[in-house]
Amino acid sequence: MKSIPKSVFAGFALVAVVLSSGCANLSTRDRNTITGAGVGAVAGSILTGGSSVGTVGGAAVGGYIGSQVRK
Repeated sequence: MKSIPKSVFAGFALVAVVLSSGCANLSTRDRNTITGAGVGAVAGSILTGGSSVGTVGGAAVGGYIGSQVRK
């Protein structure tokens, strides 16, 4: 299994901070959907070895699960 460089994780963290600054007026459900999609995309990418199909599929599943949390 390939290891992911620390710079990639730092990049993800930077993007998350920048993008979350525009989320102040989102509902809880919207935030959960976005968070779920992000986590799902990362998990899908890792589990499929960087496959774009796995990334998009993970984002879709994660977004759906996030939207259903505390419904």
